[in-house]
Amino acid sequence: MAGSNDVALMAHLLRRAGFSASRDEIEAAAARGYDTVVEELLNPGESSGVEDDLMLRYHPTYNHAGAIEINIQNWVYRMVNTEYQLKEKIALFWHMIFCAGHSKIDSGEEMGLMIQMFRDQGMGNFRDLLMKLSTSPAMVYYLDNCESHKTNINENYGRELLELFSMGVGMNEDFNYSEDDVKACARAFTGWNIAPPYPPFPYGRSPWEFRYDPADHDDDEKTFLGNTGNWNGDDILEMIAANRATARFISRHMYNFFVADEVPVPSWRQTPPKDEGLLEDLEQAYFDSGYNITAMLNTLFNSDSFKNAQYAKVKNPAEMVAGTLRMVGDHRGEIKPGMFELSQEPKYMGMDLMNPPTVEGWHTGHEWIDSGTLVERINFAADYLGRTDLPGVQSMISKLMAQGDNLSPEQFVDSCADLVGCLNLTEDTRDQLITHAGRSGNLTHGSDAERAEFERRSGEMFQIIASTSEFQFE
Repeated sequence: MAGSNDVALMAHLLRRAGFSASRDEIEAAAARGYDTVVEELLNPGESSGVEDDLMLRYHPTYNHAGAIEINIQNWVYRMVNTEYQLKEKIALFWHMIFCAGHSKIDSGEEMGLMIQMFRDQGMGNFRDLLMKLSTSPAMVYYLDNCESHKTNINENYGRELLELFSMGVGMNEDFNYSEDDVKACARAFTGWNIAPPYPPFPYGRSPWEFRYDPADHDDDEKTFLGNTGNWNGDDILEMIAANRATARFISRHMYNFFVADEVPVPSWRQTPPKDEGLLEDLEQAYFDSGYNITAMLNTLFNSDSFKNAQYAKVKNPAEMVAGTLRMVGDHRGEIKPGMFELSQEPKYMGMDLMNPPTVEGWHTGHEWIDSGTLVERINFAADYLGRTDLPGVQSMISKLMAQGDNLSPEQFVDSCADLVGCLNLTEDTRDQLITHAGRSGNLTHGSDAERAEFERRSGEMFQIIASTSEFQFE
């Protein structure tokens, strides 16, 4: 049987490598062992991870959803229900780096296809992922490469590919590339365009298709990162993938997303990383594996730095919504009304999925929280954790009752905090919760009336815990 430390570590792993889990799932995973679960997460199956036949039955446009809201709804449903949690988490990871938004693309289906590309390719070879990104019609349009021609260069994609998608501006006060490199990069990607789509009327939009036009490609000699030749876009991607700055850039993003909150990306050139040792290990895994993302994740999840970083980062809105639903067991294993409204909740908390504010994406950490978004976060989590009819909440209450016929306020508070994610409450928070629980005395469940009161007080305590600062972290 797994001990309390094993359960706490497993809860940490499932929060970071997925979108949390119910207490029963956490305990079952802890019993299988940390190493076993890491292997399961890193090696997802070939299926979609959700019941596609049910999605098609209830959402006939599931495979070709034109509306952005339907694509967002489908994605949040996947976050809550997929058996391949890391595969879905990595899709969110890349969406927060390779930022493109519906506000310009204006095609829900193309945004859905981009997320599917992250889902399918996001744990594989980074160079191959960059190729998929560079030939994504949505990204070609979003960053204006369709407006870049050998006689009239548009630098948008070349600049963002280097600055925000692969290498970063620099580190240790040094720069990773020059303005001439940006120009050479943009020239290499001329001719990478989109095939003209059919008119949307009267039959609706046709799928976008990438098209390479050799007649529009700049065939002149180019010098990029010190290398001179008649480079095309794929040559540029090969040089980027082989560059040590790229390994550092990906490693630092992984640290910020999976381990602990970092400063925003624009500050990385001037601000050293929090854990140089872990980043060096991740960089080594990147090169040793031939740019393989799964190898880097394996190094990360098995590191002491990761294991010791419990509650070192603020939950992003998608994690808050999907994690809460998975914990309480709502909208799991069934398709019912209400998912559309739930899928909009991250937007109210500051994360408009599939529509980042800029190509730089969202600033993370404490910047997720302000006076408005905090209210949304608390209200959402408290509402669900207070619903004692939900299966996940019912299970937690049953576990509380199984601890004895008579629980003191101290036992009650400590057990509730443990069940709601093995929280590390500060002494001040714990004292206040105990004071509140003590006003109603010990908890018993010998009679129907006592059991009803036990349930009520449990739901209330779960709600209060959801309103603490500790609950905002994962």
